[in-house]
Amino acid sequence: MQDVLDLGDLHVDVTRKSIKHVHLSVLPPVGKVRVAAPQAMPLETIRLFVVSKLSWIRVQQRKLQSQEREPPREFLNKESHFLWGKRYLLEIRQVDAAPSISLSPRKLYLQVRPGTDRARCEEVLDAWYRQHVRDAVDVLLEKWGPLLGVKANRIFVQRMKTKWGSCSPDSANIRLNTDLAKKPLECLEYILVHELVHLREPTHNERFVSLMDLYLPRWPQLRKRLNSLPVRHEEWGY
Repeated sequence: MQDVLDLGDLHVDVTRKSIKHVHLSVLPPVGKVRVAAPQAMPLETIRLFVVSKLSWIRVQQRKLQSQEREPPREFLNKESHFLWGKRYLLEIRQVDAAPSISLSPRKLYLQVRPGTDRARCEEVLDAWYRQHVRDAVDVLLEKWGPLLGVKANRIFVQRMKTKWGSCSPDSANIRLNTDLAKKPLECLEYILVHELVHLREPTHNERFVSLMDLYLPRWPQLRKRLNSLPVRHEEWGY
């Protein structure tokens, strides 16, 4: 079931789910507001909750609206692409062989068959980024799983428009944004720790913050750094 709250110039989409707590999200690119609420929670209670968060919502919206966007990728030679925060210049090689990607200190070589279109080039690059995230996560889990005393059931790496990561505590499944491979590795580590901590504390309450402070004291700086970096250009459809 879905409702809409109209609070002056602010429109809030409300979705009812089988959850215990209210979840408030401010989504890119312009700061659309969504609330996930327990099935039986009265709409007036949800409205009062959103009103109490109006100042925070406005701050998040301003941040999103001012955040730099990556230019759309055209897959032309000398176009900039990133891996773990380092910039590489694209060089496309057309070869009648399976697609592949390799690096030199300054270039990213994308090998594709002659006549390959932009969409297929993007698929190949996304798969390459996805594998880099998976490989890095395997190493990070060996460190952070024992430290936090938790174990993720499954890790999914996928393109995500509105989040860097998410966690389903009931299933212990974690989802990570493929684009984290473009950011400094410590940003991926911060997001992974954030989601793993949710296996101990599902909400963003004081206990969650205290756990983050205990295990990753630099997390506010890492969050600020990640949120200051350009995000993927998207044709957003709302």
